[in-house]
Amino acid sequence: MHSNVNELFENLWQNYLEVTPSAKRVHQLLGSSQQADIINDHIALRTFNLDKIGLEKLAAHFKAVGYEECGEYHFAAKKLYAKHFEHPDRNQPKVFISELLLDQCSEQLQRIVTELVAQIPEEAVTADNFLYSGTHWSMDHATYEALLAESEYAAWMAAWGFRANHFTVSVNALENFETLEQVNQALKDGGFLLNTSGGEIKGSKEVLLEQSSTLADLITLQFSDGPATIPSCFYEFARRYEVAPGMLYTGFVAASADKIFESTNAR
Repeated sequence: MHSNVNELFENLWQNYLEVTPSAKRVHQLLGSSQQADIINDHIALRTFNLDKIGLEKLAAHFKAVGYEECGEYHFAAKKLYAKHFEHPDRNQPKVFISELLLDQCSEQLQRIVTELVAQIPEEAVTADNFLYSGTHWSMDHATYEALLAESEYAAWMAAWGFRANHFTVSVNALENFETLEQVNQALKDGGFLLNTSGGEIKGSKEVLLEQSSTLADLITLQFSDGPATIPSCFYEFARRYEVAPGMLYTGFVAASADKIFESTNAR
């Protein structure tokens, strides 16, 4: 596991860029070509609730560099459970990790996922690069489609594996924009498609958090039986409000996060 938090996030970022080329264009639209100039509010990772690779196994990598558990979330309709983690250094991004509750899914989905996960070497899970190691298995397109028919989340995870599902721009820290509406308009003017599930902006000042996101990039992935173009990762934008004078809300709103998950839906 990493011992340097900045090194961990730099590797996660470079891995994310490999399948999210639009991220650099987002920075240009927001007035920055350098990652260091954009404050990252949080990242999110996905997994399955199997002992070998469950939420806590991913969280261990962040705890190793100082992160602490701060909240939990339930998404009944999507059959997901999640936690978020924060670092004592508030300049470090928050981390949101979710897992698919396989016992609530069909026997077919459980079988497919169990067979994929069985191919991961035990030692890979604690290796430095595990959180950005991608897939440890091969899969044909028909299997992807079978998962997709039941769970977009499972299909995405089976296709892309372990990596940051999204990074998130802190709108509060942007110099050229004051509101999330302004950011969204700039994105649309720049030709980006936004996730409109639950509205372009999820949340409100009343719940202390507003969020929006692009739709995931469409990337050609090499399946075992040939290439297919599918959604990869996306960019999120978050504006936080004060919970007390000079102190921004640091948690997440389940109702909003539920819709953000749909940024990777097939289209």
